[in-house]
Amino acid sequence: MAAITEYVEVFVVGAGPAGLAAAIAAREKGFRVTVADGAAPPADKTCGEGMMPESHAGLRALGVSIQASEGFRFRGVCFAQDSASASADFPQGFGIGLRRPLLHQKLLARAAQCGVELLWKTPVSGIDEEGVFAGGRKIGARWIIGADGQNSRVRRWSGLEPSRGASRRFASRRHYRVEPWSEFVEIHWGPRAQAYVTPVANDEVCVVLIGGRVEDVNFEGALAQLPVLRDRLRQAQLVGRERGAVTVSRSLNHVQRGKIALVGDASGSVDAITGEGLRLAFRQAFALADAMEAGDLACYEKEHRLLAGRPMMMGRWMLLLARHPALRNRVVESFSRKPELFRRFLAFHVGVGHAAELLSTGAALGWRLLAA
Repeated sequence: MAAITEYVEVFVVGAGPAGLAAAIAAREKGFRVTVADGAAPPADKTCGEGMMPESHAGLRALGVSIQASEGFRFRGVCFAQDSASASADFPQGFGIGLRRPLLHQKLLARAAQCGVELLWKTPVSGIDEEGVFAGGRKIGARWIIGADGQNSRVRRWSGLEPSRGASRRFASRRHYRVEPWSEFVEIHWGPRAQAYVTPVANDEVCVVLIGGRVEDVNFEGALAQLPVLRDRLRQAQLVGRERGAVTVSRSLNHVQRGKIALVGDASGSVDAITGEGLRLAFRQAFALADAMEAGDLACYEKEHRLLAGRPMMMGRWMLLLARHPALRNRVVESFSRKPELFRRFLAFHVGVGHAAELLSTGAALGWRLLAA
């Protein structure tokens, strides 16, 4: 058995937003924290780059501030398709579009300010009951946090697989140099793909395509089936390179075992179209820090399950709309004719509305669909 060369209280595997949030939250509890990652900063990821009000609030709670000039504030969400569109403001607060590398840099600065030790280009090769093997040495740890993404090795090493089921979709992202034409995040629904449009600056938008097959997220083909969005982008300049990714919706049976816990995509994820990834990661980070302080990771697992309930429900609903065009057309047309229904739907989506309101919204929407 390898000898331990040093000891920390909390060792985080993975320095993406979820790992850094977990490290900051643990450090705020007074733990000595080390984060290791096999890559070098800043990190980028194929994502919509839009943070809903709850995600933005979570970032502020971590001590990270964003200046108005660094991103783009948006007021709500818009569903758009050929036959109709519907939009609604957030019931409180605002969202913010921000380039992912800039978000990562801000989280890194906050982690360093808190006293988190950051080990870059230090891949973790294994774990055992005493600690982790990283960078050719063994580091003892009281708690080990797996924040190493949807293909988490920590999850595999700790025996926290299999999941209760997973569905896979594909995504492709581009940035365009163009003045945002809307104060909303827009979801454009096409026959085979959805386009998630987020303003990220006063002269730039992020466009992410999400579909069930690789060919569905080819930009030229997808935009041909989204004529309104295609015309918006016709004269826009492409910025940087296109990035692709696989997005997985997965729920785990357990997210902790012994001294090991999972956060972020390593602990399960919802479909990217919900825009809930960062919100969940930040809330999980706080819940995990509380559980470590109490010395009981079972408390974290219980809270993790509660946090995932609403996003999973919304993810299933959004995927239902994506897979059934006739139903989607009628739903969006109903939202367009009755904006209050969409407002109530959005309120529940961002965590302000209650389940009873969603049920009443669903009943009202059902009657409108039957009438149609």
